[in-house]
Amino acid sequence: MTSELEQAPARTPLYARHIALGGRMVEFAGYALPVNYSKGVLAEHLFARAKAGLFDVSHMGQAFLSGREAARKLESLVPGDLLALEPGRIRYSQFTNEQGGILDDLMITRLAPGATGERLFLVVNAACKTADFAHLRARLPDLRLEILEDRALLALQGPSAAAVLERYLPGVSALGFMSQGAFVWRGFELFVSRSGYTGEDGFEISLPADAARPFADALLLEEDVEPVGLGARDSLRLEAGLCLYGHDIDTTTSPIEAGLAWSISKRRREEGGFPGAARIKKELAGGLTRMRVGLLLEGRAPAREGAEIANAEGVVIGRVTSGGFAPSLGRPIAMGYLPPAYALEGTLVNLIVRGKPLPARVVATPFVPNRYYRPAKA
Repeated sequence: MTSELEQAPARTPLYARHIALGGRMVEFAGYALPVNYSKGVLAEHLFARAKAGLFDVSHMGQAFLSGREAARKLESLVPGDLLALEPGRIRYSQFTNEQGGILDDLMITRLAPGATGERLFLVVNAACKTADFAHLRARLPDLRLEILEDRALLALQGPSAAAVLERYLPGVSALGFMSQGAFVWRGFELFVSRSGYTGEDGFEISLPADAARPFADALLLEEDVEPVGLGARDSLRLEAGLCLYGHDIDTTTSPIEAGLAWSISKRRREEGGFPGAARIKKELAGGLTRMRVGLLLEGRAPAREGAEIANAEGVVIGRVTSGGFAPSLGRPIAMGYLPPAYALEGTLVNLIVRGKPLPARVVATPFVPNRYYRPAKA
C-alpha cells in the first residue's frame, strides 16, 4: 500500500516562505503551491498588472539537451524552427504526436555550443515533465539529457519587473523579449529569460535551489513586488489569451486549431519532418474543423471549462476550455473551440451554464493588450 508520505505533494524550495507569507496551499501537478495569499486573487492580479508579481514556478521541468546537431534532431519532435535560433534566443514550440496533437508545449533556448556540442535549455510543463523527458530519451538516445532537479524557477512579471531586477542583476534590462542571458548573484549562476505567462513584460529566473529563498526574499523587500499565487497566474494568462496545457490544448488538439500557427516557420511548414506534419499542413491549407476563439460574456456570471457553446438556434457547436472573471476588464471572459463558420469576430453565441444560456460574442485575443519588451532596432 502506498504510504501517506509517498502520496504527499512535493515541495518547492520556497514552500516554507509561502507558509510564512500566509499562502493558501493546494496541490497542483503533484506539488504544494499557493493558490493565493492574504490579499486575495483579485488584488494579486491587479498588482501584477500595475507593478510586479513574483511567482514560484519551480514545479516546471528544466533540462539541458546537448550533443551533435541537437537543434536539428530536436526538430524531429517539434514543429518549431530551431536551426534559425541564434544563441541566447528562445522559441516556443510543442511536442506533437503522429496525429498532430500536442503532447506538451515548451520553451526552447539555444545556448552557446559547449564541449558536448550544441546545447539547448528546455522548460516543460510540470504535469508532463516525466513523460516529456522519457519521450526525449526514447526518441533522441544519442543526445545527452540533463534534468535540472536542483534548480528553482521564479517569474517576476509586470511593468516594474525590469527596473527591479536590474538592481540585482545589472544588464538584465537590456534583454529583449524571448531572449536569455546568464547572470551571477552572490556567487550563484542564474539563467534569466525575458518571457512569461501573463502578457506583461517580465522575466523567468532559473536559479539553484539554495539561492531561491534569499533571492525571493530580496525581491519581496521591494515596494513594487508582491507574491502572486496560482489563482492570479491563471486569470492573468487567460486575459493574455494564452493556452493552458490539458485544458485549451491536449493530445487531440493541433497547433493550428489552437491558434498557434505563428509558432511554425515557413521552412518547417514546407519541409515537415515532425510528428503530425501531414495534418498540420492540411489544416494550414484550410482544412480546419474547429478553431480556438476568445469569448466576451455580456453579463457578470462566468462560464467555466466544460460549458457548452450553442448557436442562436440552441444547437451545441463547441465548448469552453478556459473561463473566469477578468479583473482587468471587470467582466467574465472565456476561450473555447468553434467551427470556422462561427469563429468570426462579432459572432453571437450562448454559453450554457447550469442550463441557462449566457450571451457572449467572439472576440480576438489577447483580451488585454500584451506589453512584451522589444528593443527598438538601430
